[in-house]
Amino acid sequence: MPDIPPTTIGKYRVLRELGRGATSTVYLAEDAFHRREVAIKVVKAGPATDSELQRRYKRVFINESSLAGRLSHPHIVAIYDAADDGEQTYIVMERVDGGTLEQYVTPDALLPLTRLVEIVFKASVALDYAHRHGVIHCDIKPANILIHGDTDIKISDFGAAYVGAAEHTFLTGVGSPAYMSPEQIQDRQVTHQTDIYSLGVVMYQLLTGRLPFSGSSRGSLLYQIVNIDPAPPSTLRRGLPTVLDRIVLRALAKSPADRYGTWAEFSRDLALAFRHLSLPEESTSDTEKFTSLRAIPMFRDFRDVELWELLRIAGWRRVPAETTLLREGDQSDMLYVLVEGEASVTRRGVKLDSLLAGQCFGEIQYFETVSGQRSTTIASTLPCTLLELEAAHLRQSSDALQMQLNRAFIRVLLSRLESRDHRLMLQAGAQAA
Repeated sequence: MPDIPPTTIGKYRVLRELGRGATSTVYLAEDAFHRREVAIKVVKAGPATDSELQRRYKRVFINESSLAGRLSHPHIVAIYDAADDGEQTYIVMERVDGGTLEQYVTPDALLPLTRLVEIVFKASVALDYAHRHGVIHCDIKPANILIHGDTDIKISDFGAAYVGAAEHTFLTGVGSPAYMSPEQIQDRQVTHQTDIYSLGVVMYQLLTGRLPFSGSSRGSLLYQIVNIDPAPPSTLRRGLPTVLDRIVLRALAKSPADRYGTWAEFSRDLALAFRHLSLPEESTSDTEKFTSLRAIPMFRDFRDVELWELLRIAGWRRVPAETTLLREGDQSDMLYVLVEGEASVTRRGVKLDSLLAGQCFGEIQYFETVSGQRSTTIASTLPCTLLELEAAHLRQSSDALQMQLNRAFIRVLLSRLESRDHRLMLQAGAQAA
């Protein structure tokens, strides 16, 4: 007889069951106080006769609940609440629609390459963020990567995670063998490269519809992971670019010394892979946008979460050379970052300055409460890529993003004042001579 879902869990009203696994059952519930739907993972108690299994279930809860409020990233599932009231042990999480990557790991349901690489890129950025906060996931697999829309993803289920500063850290013996790194199997120290390996397995499976290793028994599978090199993905799927072979096989290197040393290296290679894939001329992926902004000095202090938020509220436009971007005398509250290209600044037909990639213009509108009149004309002198931002939208963004923008724009203004003073000093010196 099937279990009857509870009507309430703590202060939350249960709507329906979403799914169940070996250690927990997940329910959709209503958070009346915050007026939102949430997912609640109820941890199983474990058989009363198996104290070791009970201990493991408890450790899964301790691990994951310890991260409540600690990891705030657009590509990591938010944990809102956790409780152990003696009768129920549960974790309250952000609800994500769209299912998991499991739906795309069979040969008849493979994703387009551009979408696939963008998903893996976002997962790599999220896991890099977790690593920088002392957390190694240790159980990356398609079932733990939730997907929403075309390429938005959320990493979930940190129950097996290594949490560097925690009293209880890594939970051995928990995880999916097919996605485990050689060092996990051999019970050696785990690092961020453990997650790099596991994400490499996920990427391999998304590319080919097959795992890199499979065996008739658990022992056979584990032997292959430790001792056998995987076949290049292109041998299993005709037409795959060799650049994807190189990325996956490096992520799956047996020795961490031969694997990617940092998440930044892995993410960079994924971004570069877009150059080898067939994208429409006018199309720009989120991966390319994020990588381009991360390289601009103006955004050097922005955290990933703030950079993703900026991209969500911004426009992205490419314009040919000799295009007027802003016209003297116009009313507008738009501001711009020149991602690529070059532009000229003129007033009454007289050239005042040149703008290069990485510079911004129109930023004064961010500090004004009403749309202002433009005092100069900005026109592209080379083909340009622009990040377009509406001042009103920025003023409604998160406090963290606004703080970073304030600092960035103030640095820009100070730099311009210093540059102007330097030019005036040179002109005064030339006139005196």
